[in-house]
Amino acid sequence: MNLGVEIAGVSLKNPVTTGSGTFGSGEEYSEFVDLSSLGAVTTKGVANVPWPGNPTPRVAETYGGMLNAVGLQNPGVDVMIKRDLPFLKEAGATVIVNVCGKTTEDYLEVVERLSDQPADLLEINVSCPNVKEGGIAFGQDPKALYEITKAVKAKAKQPIIMKLSPNVTDIKEMAKAAEAAGSDALSLINTLTGMKIDIEKRDFLLANKTGGLSGPAIKPVAVRMVYEVCSTVKIPVIGMGGILTAEDALEFIMAGAAAVAVGTANFTDPCATVKVIEGIKSYMERHNIKDIRELIGCVK
Repeated sequence: MNLGVEIAGVSLKNPVTTGSGTFGSGEEYSEFVDLSSLGAVTTKGVANVPWPGNPTPRVAETYGGMLNAVGLQNPGVDVMIKRDLPFLKEAGATVIVNVCGKTTEDYLEVVERLSDQPADLLEINVSCPNVKEGGIAFGQDPKALYEITKAVKAKAKQPIIMKLSPNVTDIKEMAKAAEAAGSDALSLINTLTGMKIDIEKRDFLLANKTGGLSGPAIKPVAVRMVYEVCSTVKIPVIGMGGILTAEDALEFIMAGAAAVAVGTANFTDPCATVKVIEGIKSYMERHNIKDIRELIGCVK
């Protein structure tokens, strides 16, 4: 039985990776999960300098999910190079590094620093606000997305995955812009912008007012967007958004995703990724499917 898939020339032993920001940089989960058994480990977002993140409270539970406004707190690319990447390499993991920035120059600095590092793929988080353009996210404007993709692609030594924001009018237009600018793959969806109000305090529950909604509540939106994107572009897609079980993962795969990422589920069950892989195997056995590729995009 073959579970292996390929993303932009990089072989993954199975189609399951982790959602950026829900798995630390891998080490935090290594006592629960054999990191080499995953298709890949996707790290939390890394910037050119340390980011302190947003003030607290910055996480809230919601029906069927959660809101987070952590603000991509991270120790910066130097720490990742010194501490995290050697650990992941030693653990035998395939590594996808998630990159964030406040300006195009920020992204390029990280990408250049990672050029000779043991990272297999770079996932570019364009849901960050572009401080030079009044705070609109890079991934919310097709022109800005095209420009950042082109700039990153010109500098990157590894294949790049542009991570699309769902907070747009037409996800297909964004996917086409990233593909036209040379992106090697796409991942989607990032979180949906949400809000929660504390009615006793008559105030916002998150200090940031808004946060990113993730978890099972967003899965139907994510599956629809992944289907639309897979029907529009030729490059591989990593699907994510509310995956808790193998059944959830298989919906994305059947919609066209070559791989999937398990995110919020890691918070409720640190072994969620492994259970999803096992569940996909048993589905294939039950249905006598020899190769995962038979299932990718089988729903037209």
